[in-house]
Amino acid sequence: MAISIEDIKKLRAMTNAGLADCKKALTEADGDMEKANELIRERGLAIAAKRSDREASEGCVLVKAEGNFGAIIALKCETDFVAQNADFVALTQQILDAAVANKCQTLDEVNALVIDGQKVPDLVTARSGVTGEKMELDGYQVLTGESIATYNHQGKNQLCTMVALNKAVSEEYGHNVAMQVAAMNPVSVNKDDVPADIRESEFKIALEKTREEGKPENMLERIAEGRMNKFYQEQCLLLQAYIMDGSLSVANYLKQADKDLTVTGFKRFTLRAE
Repeated sequence: MAISIEDIKKLRAMTNAGLADCKKALTEADGDMEKANELIRERGLAIAAKRSDREASEGCVLVKAEGNFGAIIALKCETDFVAQNADFVALTQQILDAAVANKCQTLDEVNALVIDGQKVPDLVTARSGVTGEKMELDGYQVLTGESIATYNHQGKNQLCTMVALNKAVSEEYGHNVAMQVAAMNPVSVNKDDVPADIRESEFKIALEKTREEGKPENMLERIAEGRMNKFYQEQCLLLQAYIMDGSLSVANYLKQADKDLTVTGFKRFTLRAE
């Protein structure tokens, strides 16, 4: 039977599958929309199962904030070619939009969402069926705060950050600090926020380095503490030199907008090895 372009477009809207795949499914299903939808889903499942042992190391990373809630999500795939596909990016955005709208706290909550009558994992599986690549959601991070700024590095959907400030100020300040997080990859907001295991590991390294230099035993800890202060300046966001003006720390840069302005949290995610 002849398959109309209207039916093909309708199935595409339901599944996100390509036009050719929709036409093929409708032809095999003799125009039965429900059966064609199921055929596309089954093909996606089959491909997902077949490629389950493959590594999904590429993908699309996006960030979004609404009000006092922000989220970063990554939809992973196997190749950069698919990662840059407009439909793949649109699916990632669609999932992120729903996650932010529902203020999902975990990836499990994201996967439980229903979008246009389909659960999120089914949407991902359907897209996998279209591209023939393994796909999986990963890297879901959330942040809350009085004011949240986001940054997608160079708009390439590979590295995203978000920063929470304690006050709403000009967007420029939040954006610039989010760029700082992307460029400098801090481990914490401030000295007191450095995780205990990192603090202990870095102090042991500093102590051992000082000992190897032959410093007097009674001075080892004091010199190591000095090295730790340098570590804090390099790794704690508010203590870092501001990337656009090295004469300022990030904390002092923010004080230019408001003497009480500070960062209350940040998130950073990338699929690239660093």
